[in-house]
Amino acid sequence: MTIAAQEKSIYISTLITMSKKILLDKINVPGIRTYEVYRKEGGYASVEKALKTMTPDEIVNEVKTSGLKGRGGAGFPMGMKWSFIDKKSGKPRHLVCNADESEPGTFKDRYLMEFIPHLLVEGMIVSSFALEANLSYIYIRGEYMWVYKILEKAIKEAYAAGWLGKNILGTGYDLDLHVHVGAGAYICGEETALIESLEGKRGNPRIKPPFPAISGLWQNPTVVNNVESISAVPWMILNGGAEYAKIGTEKSTGTKLISASGHIKKPGVYEIELGISVYDFINSDEYCGGMLDDRPLKALVPGGSSVPILPAHLIYKTANGEDRLMSYESMSDGGFASGSMIGSGGFIVYNDTTCIVRNTWNFSRFYHHESCGQCSPCREGTGWLEKVLHRIETGHGREEDIDLLWSIQAKIEGNTICPLGDAAAWPVAAAIRHFRDEFEYHVRFPEKIKDRNHFVHEPFEKVKHLVSKATV
Repeated sequence: MTIAAQEKSIYISTLITMSKKILLDKINVPGIRTYEVYRKEGGYASVEKALKTMTPDEIVNEVKTSGLKGRGGAGFPMGMKWSFIDKKSGKPRHLVCNADESEPGTFKDRYLMEFIPHLLVEGMIVSSFALEANLSYIYIRGEYMWVYKILEKAIKEAYAAGWLGKNILGTGYDLDLHVHVGAGAYICGEETALIESLEGKRGNPRIKPPFPAISGLWQNPTVVNNVESISAVPWMILNGGAEYAKIGTEKSTGTKLISASGHIKKPGVYEIELGISVYDFINSDEYCGGMLDDRPLKALVPGGSSVPILPAHLIYKTANGEDRLMSYESMSDGGFASGSMIGSGGFIVYNDTTCIVRNTWNFSRFYHHESCGQCSPCREGTGWLEKVLHRIETGHGREEDIDLLWSIQAKIEGNTICPLGDAAAWPVAAAIRHFRDEFEYHVRFPEKIKDRNHFVHEPFEKVKHLVSKATV
């Protein structure tokens, strides 16, 4: 065995020893989707502990202590969000689980709901009790109909076993839980648009304030949390928020589900301890297994299609030369100038055959299609981004189009009611910031890029010297 192979062997054994599984610990247990097996494996123990031995405020404090940041993308501290809910108005309160999961490149919530649905149901019960909510919902996207049926069955099993309904465990606490199917709109991943849809209206985002914690579903105090976030609550109740906080890093605590896809050898859903290096995540055998066909790494979208793309030299190292880590702070190190966001964990890896212009155009097509049209900058701007990018990608671009794209995205960002405008603008800005020479290549050599597989046959690194030699 070579020294390099020995080092890799030592590294892998250490990684496996250090890996902590909270959400996926039981995922491979045969039959874990069913109530009988889930219960046999310790399921619903957190409900017993929470309802019989803890107060709602104590549960909220445990979640605060854990330091868990919302896993839907925004990364707002979950316990703090819970503490904002209005407890003085006397109105009914609601917990809504955001299972819309519409961010391109993200599929980890689906994985949880499909293979261990009772974990989410258990988390919903404990979290609803913490918020003193008696009517809660799981809002799932329309494309997940087979998952909807799995959840419905799990909820029926929970009712039959006495975990839902009236006077749960004889404690006097009542909870009804329903699954609501949306129509497959990306915009309904935004919490106020989700609430509008849940009320039976068009899924347009609301102007805030008031925030849902004060006036949400049917103008009642409401908390909206992501599937992964809620599914982590049972572990905290059984083991303590302080124990959860010991996992990961000081500021990025716990584990995180990552949806890994693209040019890697082992795409899939992985649970990582926050703080491992990006290099280790991409190249270790436990996770992504390295680059597909061992081709060079070109770019990375670390948190779903809406976050800034990173070029190769900023993926493994930050601009300051430090190791880039799989954490909220490290991934955003350098701001958008040299960093990105961990977002929803939609981890898309690109090798040297990727066309960044086409990839950016594809993202822009999506955001143009999914814009609700409520805000002019987003309604008009996303369409302009798509059209100009299409013009460049198909060999009809003009030199001034690159600056035009920069101008359009700048006028969208920060000028819309919800973050969809930002989500459309950030990928375009980052693509131009880091790959402007590739845009220039498309404009100056249209005959070379009309073949859809132009960079498959001839990666950009081999032809980029032509850009500096070309005259406008």
